[in-house]
Amino acid sequence: MKNNYLLTLIGPTAIGKTALSISLAKHFDCDIISCDSRQFYKEMTIGTAVPNKKELQNATHHFIQNKSIFENYSVGDFEKEAITKLDELFLENNIQIMVGGSGLYVDAVLKGFDDFPDIDENIRLKLNSDFEQFGIVYMQQKLKELDSGYYNELKTKNPQTLQNPQRMKRFVEVCIGSGKPYSSFLNQKKNKRNFTPIIIGLEAEREIMYDRINQRVDMMMKEGLLEEAKKLYPNKSLNALQTVGYRELFDYFDGKITLDFATDEIKKNTRRFAKRQLTWFKRTVNVIWVDYKTDLNKIINHINSNL
Repeated sequence: MKNNYLLTLIGPTAIGKTALSISLAKHFDCDIISCDSRQFYKEMTIGTAVPNKKELQNATHHFIQNKSIFENYSVGDFEKEAITKLDELFLENNIQIMVGGSGLYVDAVLKGFDDFPDIDENIRLKLNSDFEQFGIVYMQQKLKELDSGYYNELKTKNPQTLQNPQRMKRFVEVCIGSGKPYSSFLNQKKNKRNFTPIIIGLEAEREIMYDRINQRVDMMMKEGLLEEAKKLYPNKSLNALQTVGYRELFDYFDGKITLDFATDEIKKNTRRFAKRQLTWFKRTVNVIWVDYKTDLNKIINHINSNL
């Protein structure tokens, strides 16, 4: 039986993961699994930095704009579909690539994900509305009420997670929808994987990383992010649209802030998001961390030495 390898590229947003993944896919003649949780949605393009047409032509991508914002799509759904797709791809080539900045989704594929019950969409919509009205502190209090043990664990070990709106809403919706603590679904038996991960992490000095983010946001605005957000505005309460780059522009459409302020907020919140990404990924074990400008051949040598 041949050994399968999943080359996994991680790192903060705007660091250059897409470009590197395409170069590696061409070198190893393989496909790319995207695990960016917002690039799944076909209605979102500019604000999610979906690979452009040329990039998509240079390598076969999977899980890019394959879902609608109106569909319920969880990390558990992605795990099942991604593993099924990888099983197919490994029949053709024992090396495949996964790339993305969504740490939870990366972990789901690499290590398996706990099995959570389906949640009534009305609960999700109600929590989105509550978050809009009362903010993150409300979600923290709800989790403390419904799963105090897990709340205290996060407060001690991963306090940054308590500031993550998507994660907090997810914790609370599972508690409400199942009638059980969120933590009761954790650490269940996970499925074995038929591949060995080789994880490459891209990083840069913080000032460089932040400058790249600022430049990307400016480029997104020039490419039409405002117009894209305007089309999505009527559906702003959907879970998929609780996303940096859209939320701020929705506030602008609501008359709460100016456009210039909204743009600055996108930059600031994206920088904060990148910081959270790094915090998450730095906890990942067995990562080969390289500078974002590292020569491609050097990275390929790193990979070959682990095959």
